[in-house]
Amino acid sequence: MVLLDTNNFVYFVHKKDKEKSKSESQLSDKQIEQILEVLANQAVKDKTPTMEELESILQNLNKPKNEQESKIKTQDIDPDEGSSIIKLESIFQDLSKSKNEQESKIETQNIDFEKGSYPITKLLQEKGYLRDKKNWLTNKGFLEIGSKILDGVMKDLTMDDSGSHNTSYSGEGDVLMDSTKKFELGNDIKFLNVPHTILNSIQRISKHKTKIDFPISLELDDLEEFETFEDVKVAVVYCIDLSSTMKKLLGKNGKSRIEAAKKALWSLYVLNKKYFPEDSIFVVGFGTLASIVNNYDIPFLKTYDAHEAFLHYTNYQAALRLARKILQKNTAQNKRIVLITDGQPSACFVENEQQKNEIISEKPYWHFYEPDTSILSKVKKERNMTLDFDPRRQVYLSYRYKRVDPKIHNRTLIEAKKCLREDIKIDTIVISDEEELLEYVQGLEKELRGKAYHINQENMDRVLVHDYLSNTRKVLSTKQNW
Repeated sequence: MVLLDTNNFVYFVHKKDKEKSKSESQLSDKQIEQILEVLANQAVKDKTPTMEELESILQNLNKPKNEQESKIKTQDIDPDEGSSIIKLESIFQDLSKSKNEQESKIETQNIDFEKGSYPITKLLQEKGYLRDKKNWLTNKGFLEIGSKILDGVMKDLTMDDSGSHNTSYSGEGDVLMDSTKKFELGNDIKFLNVPHTILNSIQRISKHKTKIDFPISLELDDLEEFETFEDVKVAVVYCIDLSSTMKKLLGKNGKSRIEAAKKALWSLYVLNKKYFPEDSIFVVGFGTLASIVNNYDIPFLKTYDAHEAFLHYTNYQAALRLARKILQKNTAQNKRIVLITDGQPSACFVENEQQKNEIISEKPYWHFYEPDTSILSKVKKERNMTLDFDPRRQVYLSYRYKRVDPKIHNRTLIEAKKCLREDIKIDTIVISDEEELLEYVQGLEKELRGKAYHINQENMDRVLVHDYLSNTRKVLSTKQNW
């Protein structure tokens, strides 16, 4: 038996007992945490790496560091030469450049693995994090990584004023929270936190006496009760724009709009799953057409390219129509659609020949689109998405620079008002600095009595989580920070 030990990364090789060798292969908790960070960053990229590429990324995380150390050791610097300072400065500039490029590429800390070790992706498959498929995250991997993303978001919320969640309401609800407050006369004693109450009494008595007498006498100020919130069932459909402009890189962290949106939705789903399982969160991806997205496929969502058979346009109507279909089947008291977009609507449905003729008669230019079955099959196979489309209708496409076609605006507005009539609220989150888009969305939301949020993509996750918490729960207490 050959034993290779590389800093807590242990595996055994034995020809007669292969199964045992796999089960004894270990990754430390620190290595698992760092690997999950890598998987999160790689999964949300617009071009998801294959399993082979992922293995190469994990195996070579520490390679540049070793090469840099070797370069320092082998570099011959003569302190007597006048150029030695210049040489030394050049070396460190090269090392800094190499380090920055590597950090940008993998966006994680270094992990110590020896070259030629047991495949890391195989170990992760054995531990249940990965599967040998195109969308390689298992449900376990998805939830664990999502939990870590959520932890970071919640930590930021508690440190940021925009994350505070204050309310003036007080009273009783039907769900207990971990936090407590002073008992108020008239409240139900069933929510009393007995251990804290007794401790308060002992602390009060010990300030005046050296001995605690039993039975302990309680005073009103000793009583402490659990805070509660009112449990209100909510259904939310997040409609995420998959048009080609969502792949634009903006912000200090170099992430694209689609990557930021996917991470935000990822943490939202985990928040819902862990803390509000009675609520329902759905995701719809939309370009020219819309599709329901499997929540576990959120990290692997892709934008449409301009060459993909006109699927890269922005059809608000398609997103709203599919979201309304989803919510019609849900029994939640509160229903809501949140549209996440970086562009004005540039497409709408044409239901019949009359609508088509109206457009043709008024426009010197027009384009009507009807995807064939091969396109629909390709999208389903490559993206695991079934586009919602009725072959009896067509799509009108009209991109106008910084303007919305009136026909498209009218069709969008009609669909949105159908949602309102069914008590479905519509809010829009804009991740673009285009002034015309902001003005259009603000005007649309004013007519729909909804809210428009203009956010920086770098804090999208905090905004969405805080917004979800604000609209999902009415916290019945004094100040409550999430």
